[in-house]
Amino acid sequence: MFDALKPQITTLLNNTTQTAEQRMQAICELLKANIPHYDWVGFYFKNGDKRELKLGSYAGAPTDHTIIPFGKGICGQVAESNQNFVVPDVQAQDNYIACSITVKSEIVIPLFKNGENIGQIDIDSNTPDPFTAEDERFLEWVNEGVSQIL
Repeated sequence: MFDALKPQITTLLNNTTQTAEQRMQAICELLKANIPHYDWVGFYFKNGDKRELKLGSYAGAPTDHTIIPFGKGICGQVAESNQNFVVPDVQAQDNYIACSITVKSEIVIPLFKNGENIGQIDIDSNTPDPFTAEDERFLEWVNEGVSQIL
């Protein structure tokens, strides 16, 4: 499944007639439409010099969480740890920010540019514990491509 999406993502990334935001939006929509356990896909980025993340492109239900302080929730923790964070069961996390009652699990992968954590891709799933090491490697690959267009 992931290997089949890579050429499409590469094509989207290389489409220089679109802005970086438009290309990231297309990637969010592609991932949500083609990976059954990806129910919400979005990018968060460091908000200037502030210790917070700001929501960028996303596909899925609208969210109130457009600004997330560093350290808060899964995304805020990844902003500080610089590490992948896979949450098999969001109910088991003390520091979880609920976006929707239907969300059962989450994966957040940091996005690096020139060695600096500038943002992340965040995926919510309505399926319990669906994320594997294969999801992690694939999303790391997506982020590497996205970092090249920023």
